[in-house]
Amino acid sequence: MELELVSIEKPEEINFVLGQSHFIKTVEDIHEALVGTVPGIRFGLAFCEASGKCLIRWSGTDEQMIELAQKNAQKIGAGHSFILFLGSGYYPINVLNALRTVPEVCRIFCATANPTQVIVAHSDQGRGILGVIDGFSPKGIEGEEDIAWRKNFLRQIGYKA
Repeated sequence: MELELVSIEKPEEINFVLGQSHFIKTVEDIHEALVGTVPGIRFGLAFCEASGKCLIRWSGTDEQMIELAQKNAQKIGAGHSFILFLGSGYYPINVLNALRTVPEVCRIFCATANPTQVIVAHSDQGRGILGVIDGFSPKGIEGEEDIAWRKNFLRQIGYKA
C-alpha cells in the first residue's frame, strides 16, 4: 500500500464538502437535497463510482463548480467518494443537515474553505480516503479578546441573536 496527499484545488473563498457514499443514486439524491434546501443554490458535484463502469458521475447548477468537482474527484480517485463545491456566497452550514439525510451518504470527511489535503491510500484494488488535513494547526488557546471577537462575528453574520 502507498499513501498520497492530494491537495484540493479551488479558489480561496470557495467552500466544499468531501464525503463517502455507497450507490450511483448519490448524484441525483444530493442534487435534489441541495436544491430543495437552498433554492437557487449554485454548486458542482462529482461522485467516483466504485463498480461497473467506474466513472466520475456529476451534476450541478454552476459550470465552474462542476468543473472544480470533476477535476478534484479525478485527482482523488477514491471509490464511492463525492466532492461538492458550493458557489460563492453558499456555505456548508446551510446544506450539511440535508446531506446527512441522503440515504447513500455514509460519511462526511470535511466541509471547509480552508486549504485541504486528502490522505489517499493506494492498493492493488484501488484508492480510498483515510482522512483529511483541513487548514492549519492551532497556534494557541483563545483569550477573552478572542472569545469576544468570535461571539461578535457570529452575531454579525446572523448565526446568533
